[in-house]
Amino acid sequence: MRTPLPTRRLGDLELPAQGLGCLGMSSFYAPADPAEAVLTVRRAIDRGVTLLDTADVQGLGEGERLLGKAITGRRDQVLISTKVGLQRDRDGRFLGVRGDRDYIRRRCHDSLDRLGVDHVDLYVKHWVAPGEKIEEAFGALAELVAEGKVRHLCLSEVSADTIRRAHAVHPVTAVQSEWSLWSRSIEAEVLATCRELGIGLIASCPLGRGFLTDRVHSTADLGPEQDFRRTLPRFDESNLMRNQAVLGALRSLAAGHGVTVAQLALAWLHHQGDDVVPIPGTRSRAHLEENLAAAQVRLSARDRAEIEAAVPATAVHGERYTPFLMRLVDN
Repeated sequence: MRTPLPTRRLGDLELPAQGLGCLGMSSFYAPADPAEAVLTVRRAIDRGVTLLDTADVQGLGEGERLLGKAITGRRDQVLISTKVGLQRDRDGRFLGVRGDRDYIRRRCHDSLDRLGVDHVDLYVKHWVAPGEKIEEAFGALAELVAEGKVRHLCLSEVSADTIRRAHAVHPVTAVQSEWSLWSRSIEAEVLATCRELGIGLIASCPLGRGFLTDRVHSTADLGPEQDFRRTLPRFDESNLMRNQAVLGALRSLAAGHGVTVAQLALAWLHHQGDDVVPIPGTRSRAHLEENLAAAQVRLSARDRAEIEAAVPATAVHGERYTPFLMRLVDN
């Protein structure tokens, strides 16, 4: 009999300690098998996972359609999280960010249609453009809560100041930001702000977009030309080679605990607090099981200190995104 997942709190929500990121099931990385992706979502539900995360830009809507298919007949067992604000054109190019009322309302209704549901449990404002008035976006989102189309409001990849301004309009349940051993910028200000306000943390990309699985050692290990990581500075050949030192440092520590590098990286996040829920993404049931096992790994304070000493926040080479996209995060 499997040990149930421990629980965590995001604002006033109590849920299992690990969710499932569905990004790679429809786009951004190597082509996925839709049938296996659906089975992976259903296996996750069987294993007690409730938080399922997608976005309207994933597969230009195909990600939401796939998730809607996967949860058919099981809607009452899951918490659906989807996002609004980040724009892409039909060719998948990023255009920018929007947060005006009409856009948010229209996109919410589109997401509900694609998911085949009457409400989403967590609706996430997807990034904030420089100078954007988050008050307008959160006013529109608050209307959707009042109408019953949305249950909880969240933010993604924003600054501490934006969190405070949004929270003054309507309570923020969680902030979803990239957080892992190779992306630790939220620890500077965002983490403390969230904890001051009672806001939970959803750790996206907790395995460094696959890097911390120890399966990406050169650009040859990435997917085909359309693999989004080929555009990211951290994954260019030069930085990728230098970043192998991160894996080398983690391998010996993982071996000492009898776990994989991926499990050690996830376990480190699981020990960051009872208000943190990682959402590792996967498209296969085998990797899902590997990830879920990380929630049972126990690390002492000394273990965590050794991990952080082996991979300091300054150890990673390269920015997370292209210059254009970097201008749209942490605002």
